[in-house]
Amino acid sequence: MSATQAGVAKLDGAMTQQVEPGGRRAWIAVFGGLIGAFMAILDIQITNASMKEIQGGLGATLEEGSWIATAYLVAEMIAIPLSGWLSKGLDIRRYMLWNSAIFIFASLLCSIAWNLESMIAFRAMQGFFGGALIPMAFRLILEYLPDSKRAVGMALFGVTATFAPSIGPTLGGWLTEQFSWHYLFYINVPPGIVVMSMLAYGLVKKPINWPELKNVDVSSIITMALGMGCLEVVLEEGNRKDWFGSDFIRNLAIVAAVNIALFVYLQLKSKAPLVNLKLLANRDFSISTIAYFLLGLALFSSIYMVPLYLSQIQDYNSLEIGEVLMWLGFPQLLILPFMPMLMQRFDNRYLAAFGFFMFGVSYYMNSHMTADFAGPQLIASMVVRAIGQPFIMVPIGMLATARLQKHENASASTVLNVVRNLGGAVGIAMVSTLTDNLGRVHLARMKETLPAVSPLANDYLSSTAAMLQAAGSDPVTASQQASALLGQTMQQQAMVQAYNDVFFIMAGLLVVAVVAVLSIHKPIPQQAG
Repeated sequence: MSATQAGVAKLDGAMTQQVEPGGRRAWIAVFGGLIGAFMAILDIQITNASMKEIQGGLGATLEEGSWIATAYLVAEMIAIPLSGWLSKGLDIRRYMLWNSAIFIFASLLCSIAWNLESMIAFRAMQGFFGGALIPMAFRLILEYLPDSKRAVGMALFGVTATFAPSIGPTLGGWLTEQFSWHYLFYINVPPGIVVMSMLAYGLVKKPINWPELKNVDVSSIITMALGMGCLEVVLEEGNRKDWFGSDFIRNLAIVAAVNIALFVYLQLKSKAPLVNLKLLANRDFSISTIAYFLLGLALFSSIYMVPLYLSQIQDYNSLEIGEVLMWLGFPQLLILPFMPMLMQRFDNRYLAAFGFFMFGVSYYMNSHMTADFAGPQLIASMVVRAIGQPFIMVPIGMLATARLQKHENASASTVLNVVRNLGGAVGIAMVSTLTDNLGRVHLARMKETLPAVSPLANDYLSSTAAMLQAAGSDPVTASQQASALLGQTMQQQAMVQAYNDVFFIMAGLLVVAVVAVLSIHKPIPQQAG
């Protein structure tokens, strides 16, 4: 080794020693990463409540506007598997700073988008560079905090992973109502600058590891990007395009299946895989990924179904929907600080099982709704759901990583975050399809039984027509309006029953999650606190 190389190595070693696990700089770095992940996850949902305003500003139709959210999710899904390799080659500090800076820049570009195409491009950029911040925050907790403080870090990560999507529609609706939809993207700038400052101070600057960057199989990147990207589009757009009745969806599904199979094969054969899928051979880790999948499925399904129900059945606007959804977010903040203490006293498996049980109970509470079931009636189930979420996120993170080695952290973070996001995409696709299909089934059954209750139907039509005539309509128009109102009432009742069925199905799936986490081996004692 030359004198110059020795000097650089000595200096790098000295700088590394300054960031001791659990020290001040380590905590600042972790908090910076968590705020960055919070912003990235928040941006998934923040546009949902304001989509009508964004579509109006860009001159887009409802179907075209769906690509604003899809573009972000597709790019994020591609970015997460790349984060482990890129952070090793570029070094964590440089990688996170670059991603944070470009995420802020992309947010500003979204605010000045001049048409739908530009917005989709800028949202994809935002999703790609913001998405990388999510697994990196998880990795910072694993690598920069000692075992005794990891539960605290996981509790804080739980805030980003479950609280951010819960308040996204609320914050988005308020900003759009008070200012304009452009502020959905302006809001990223101040915290983004804070994140960059914290990361720059807390993380050690290291040289680029060129051998690591070059030591990658390009075919793995291509198959991963094609497979995960196409799969995300299929899940996001499938229901709107009649699934495999659409050539577009069918072809994308084939591309996704082939490329994901090739990607898995390449990773299992590679000596330096992009993502170490052999971690799934670890029984407890693989069961934890199932729990993460079901968490993502349940969490994002709820955030999707509740606003849809309130807007479709109760005609709520974005701000009113946000005022209901905030009950899914804020109660978590009262529970999360106590999670590290609870994890010292109780088995993580039982805490996670309790969380999934509460989540399931909240879904079951929503499976007996009527047309009069509006926001105030939903609050109780939202609070129960909010109580359950911290008990899932934090213990599962500890259970998943308890028996892993330090060099496996990057791949573990990637796998867990991809699985949670994939669970969310599958959940939204599943509940949207089930709701539409079951709604049609219930409506068809009502029409079949209508002759059997024709006297009641005739009484309804006669009384409604009489009221409409008294209001000024002529007899023919009043009769047509009464028939239309009866059809609307039947459609509404059918959809309410469909929502009840879907909530009940979700409650059943969460029973599977309870059984799964209880089957994990007892945690290692030193990792429990």
